[in-house]
This record gives sequence, structure tokens and C-alpha cells, in this order.
Amino acid sequence: MGMDLTVFMVDWGWLGAVPVESRIGLLEDAAWPSEADVPSEIGHRRDDGWRRPPGPGAEWCAVYGFSTTTGAYAPHVRAGAAWADTRLLVDASVRESMDTFLDGLVREADPASTGDRGFLSPATADCLHRHVLLACPPEALPGKVRAWEWMEPRLEELRAPFAAECEGWAGRPDTFEDFVALLREWGDVTTTAARRGWGLVGLP
Repeated sequence: MGMDLTVFMVDWGWLGAVPVESRIGLLEDAAWPSEADVPSEIGHRRDDGWRRPPGPGAEWCAVYGFSTTTGAYAPHVRAGAAWADTRLLVDASVRESMDTFLDGLVREADPASTGDRGFLSPATADCLHRHVLLACPPEALPGKVRAWEWMEPRLEELRAPFAAECEGWAGRPDTFEDFVALLREWGDVTTTAARRGWGLVGLP
């Protein structure tokens, strides 16, 4: 059974006022409250994929449900690998925009390279503490949105490089359409969070 990815849109200022060692726990409690905290209902999911967790005090965050991945983390890793394979075959301006957009989301999203993970997990955290799959502060999102807005009309330029380097390979998206569908979801996620002025957090 593979790892899942839960992506939160988070009020960075609100969470930043909480002691660092408690922040991940608060996110977990908001997304997966105990039965004692919440009756039988789950957070309401809107048509755009976002839902407010049902836990107490959850007005400071929302959870996104990826319709293209059913919550699995592997498709995001495969998308990052696909981009790593194809990036040298595209125009430099496309490469720069996609790097800006994907870095820290699906590309190089290893916990060791997550740029703002210190916001969520103290350096002294023990090995039992859940690690952070991504942490994107609010100030990084406008640049990602600009890169996505420039890149979205040019996604078709990635089709031939994808076919040359990724099609039919294990550990890559099954089709170019799958790859682009996931990119579009990340475009929606970053745009929504940037509009609100919140950051993004990904937990397993």
C-alpha cells in the first residue's frame, strides 16, 4: 500500500502563532478528527475539490482532494519524474516556467529539500513525527501562479518530449493526458491559495 498525500491550504499567520512542535498535529486533527470531536459527518467538499475539515477551529485551513489521483502520492512523484525527463527537450522559457511552478510541489518534493519545512517541524523532531511532503509559504505562490498562467496555454509543447522520454515507462504517468490533468489541478490549487494569501502544506 503506497503513501497518500493530503494537501492543505493554510492561514500561515494563524498557524505561525502556534508553537512549531504543535503545527503538524493541528493539521492532522483538523483533517482527521477523532469521533469524539466530530459526529458522523465529514467536511463538505465543494465542486472545486476543496473542503473545510469538520474538526473544531478549522476555519484556518482547507483540504484539497485530487480527483485525478484518489489521494495517492505516487502520481505526484511520477509527474515530477516525467518533468525531470522532459525538461531538457523544451524551450528554455518553458523550462524556466515549469521549474518555477513545479519546484517544491511535485518536483524535488523530498522532505530534505522542502524549502520551508522548518515552519512545520522543529529540527529536533523525533523520528516518530510525521514528515512534511511539501511546505509552500504564501510569498512563494504568486510566482508559481504567474508561471502557471504563462505555461498553461503552452502545455501542448510538452506532448512530443513526453512521448519521447516517458510514454510507456514504469514510474511515469500513464499518458500525457494524465500528466496534464494533474498539472491543471496543481494550477487550481496554487491559484486558489495565492488568491486567499495562504500557504500550502502536504502531509502523508
